[in-house]
Amino acid sequence: MSDAAPNLAWHQRFRAALAESPALWWSFLFFFCLLSGYYVLRPVRDAMGASSDVQAVFPMAMISFFASHGIPLQELILQVLSSCTFVLILIAQPIYGALVSKFPRRVFLPLLFGFFIACLFGFYVLFHSNISGRGLVFFLWVTVFNVFSVSVFWSFMADVFSSEQARKYYGYIGAAGTIGAFTGPMITRTLAEKVGLANLMLVSAAFLIVCVVCIWRLRHWAVQREQKSGRDNESAMGGDVLAGLKLIAKEPLLRWLAVMVFLGVGVGQLLYNQQAVIAREGFATAEARTAYYAGIDIAVNVLTLIVQLFATRWLLSRWGLAPVILIPMAAVLLGFAVLTASPLPLVVGIVQVVTRSNEFSLMKPGRETLYTRVDRQWRYKAGAAIDTAFYRGGEISFSWIYKVLSAFGSQVVFGVGLAVALVMTASAWRLIREEKKLPQEPRA
Repeated sequence: MSDAAPNLAWHQRFRAALAESPALWWSFLFFFCLLSGYYVLRPVRDAMGASSDVQAVFPMAMISFFASHGIPLQELILQVLSSCTFVLILIAQPIYGALVSKFPRRVFLPLLFGFFIACLFGFYVLFHSNISGRGLVFFLWVTVFNVFSVSVFWSFMADVFSSEQARKYYGYIGAAGTIGAFTGPMITRTLAEKVGLANLMLVSAAFLIVCVVCIWRLRHWAVQREQKSGRDNESAMGGDVLAGLKLIAKEPLLRWLAVMVFLGVGVGQLLYNQQAVIAREGFATAEARTAYYAGIDIAVNVLTLIVQLFATRWLLSRWGLAPVILIPMAAVLLGFAVLTASPLPLVVGIVQVVTRSNEFSLMKPGRETLYTRVDRQWRYKAGAAIDTAFYRGGEISFSWIYKVLSAFGSQVVFGVGLAVALVMTASAWRLIREEKKLPQEPRA
């Protein structure tokens, strides 16, 4: 079977891939459960961000502080949430760095997921209590959970699979995640108004428990690959807790990757904030907004799955990194050009769906193949720093930029977004040039 045969039925290629690598089964299940668990929670988080009920989102002390200083907190909900998230990420990043430096992989991966599961049981109690400020705590935690769990997942996949295998399998693994990302909001859309938000925490926890089982099973193949390559990745990694940031400052490839992620989050944040305005004006209750966001997620994930099944593997195997990075760049440029000319709510939703699906189906699997050809300090530390500090840095920066630009109208917002997308495309081009300098792993 040739990797360059796009006309071969995807299900035949998938069956052949499963036969070649039993680890793919467990990777498939792992990512499916991880994103199912997250996407059960994401619509709840987004509904909190779009809420007009300040007391449900923020604690009374915070509301009183803003009121005493004459600051309209109700008009700054997303901006304040993004700022708090960024501060929490800055605190969590060195803690994560210390964790991966001190403990071997077989310890810190189950420990990290065990912590996430324990938090979900805590939120189950919190949502039953209707305590003021629960929205803030939940919004912050879900965001941090998503960033660290997905980053750790792909770092672990780079331990399990070689560069050649990554190009063949990452599209399928991404598709498994997309099916999970489709399943999660479907569960939420079906159950949110029937069982309440608190019981959704238990559903998500069940998915994460399966993830821990998958980690235990996949460790066998990670050890096998490391033995063949002469590496010892089962010992503690060691090194500075800020080694990731130092590597980004030192290595050109990581620098351009960080710039591209920062700006990519920026253009996405402009869309997200505009979408929150649409949801706030169009829906009166948290449950209705949750169902609306779940519908958006379903549309994103359907399109993502189609691309992953029919294009991602073929593009990566045949052409490498360039098309899976540059095709989404072209889509972002076109989308923001259209929005600058016609910033209608329907167009905002369409561009949001297309750009998010491109990120999940093409850009993310493409970026993660880079980490199969580098040291694990790059994977677990620099990769995590990019996915946390730079990702959330872009989120907070552009959340406030949106607030300033929105005073001049949505066309100005999207015009600036178009300029940012042009700079992001230039950084993507430099990243592709640096990727060609990486050592090639011998073919199996």
